[in-house]
Amino acid sequence: MRRTNRGSYTTALLLQTFLVAQTTNPFAGQPLYVDPNSLAKRQAETWRRSRPADAELVARIANQPMAVWLGSWVTNVQREVNQAVTTITGAGALPVFVAYNIPHRDCGSYSAGGLTTSAAYSRWIEDMALGIRSRRAIVILEPDALAGMGCLDAARQRERVMLIRGAVEELKEAGANVYIDAGHAKWQSAATMATRLNQAGIAMADGFALNVSNVQATSGNIAYGEQLSRLVGGKHFIIDTSRNGIPPTDTAQWCNPRGRALGVTPTTNTGHPLVDAFLWVKRPGESDGTCGGGPQSGSWWAEYALELSRLAATLSGVTTN
Repeated sequence: MRRTNRGSYTTALLLQTFLVAQTTNPFAGQPLYVDPNSLAKRQAETWRRSRPADAELVARIANQPMAVWLGSWVTNVQREVNQAVTTITGAGALPVFVAYNIPHRDCGSYSAGGLTTSAAYSRWIEDMALGIRSRRAIVILEPDALAGMGCLDAARQRERVMLIRGAVEELKEAGANVYIDAGHAKWQSAATMATRLNQAGIAMADGFALNVSNVQATSGNIAYGEQLSRLVGGKHFIIDTSRNGIPPTDTAQWCNPRGRALGVTPTTNTGHPLVDAFLWVKRPGESDGTCGGGPQSGSWWAEYALELSRLAATLSGVTTN
């Protein structure tokens, strides 16, 4: 990474500014971007004549802002990020990215993948930072990587922590606002998660992210986030509300869980001093993996999207004809 030539100087500058970062909400007053070419949008258009009621339900997803995920499927991450930042900021909105490419990702489970070496990951993060180029952007860093690292041996756990720490430093140097993923309220204890966040450089980051791609209740994540914030220097946090409209009673339900619904629509006006935004980080309708009858991880699953939207509409009393 570029910072290796002046790492101690860069780290010192970042640490000097962390007190400012922890009390500032980078989402404040910033519109979020609705992708006019999303898979949900295309599905709604496909169904417009043949299945108009279903098209309307899927359009409820298409009309909301969602994060842009970046991983090994992106062939040139610098170019992809540069183009996305240019497009989104040109529309007057705030880019929100998810970095999802860490080695040994998901420990070989449904979302297995990621880069094969720490050096490759460091270069990938550097290319992402080059794509941002001192422009405003949010990066949510590596969903599940810290909360789920217990499946790794001690050496790989140390590697993971240092890779995330290095990524925070590199992306902050590029001008991005960074939130490190911290699992969700029913995964690790606040004490355990705080230790991992502190090791991974939360002091240099803007905050942490909760409930990414999960379905736990917003209220529970707020309570957990408050506990965690007290242990990591008062950092703010964001919550993924994309699929938690009907929280589960079984915490094991995480991979394409049925009976769930769209949650609170994305907003930067959360009414809570520590919660910077409610976001749809996970794109509703994109599969968690080949579980519960779903297609490959990240693939569009129209009927699942329809179920999420239909149940949300039922909760809100909305009917479609």
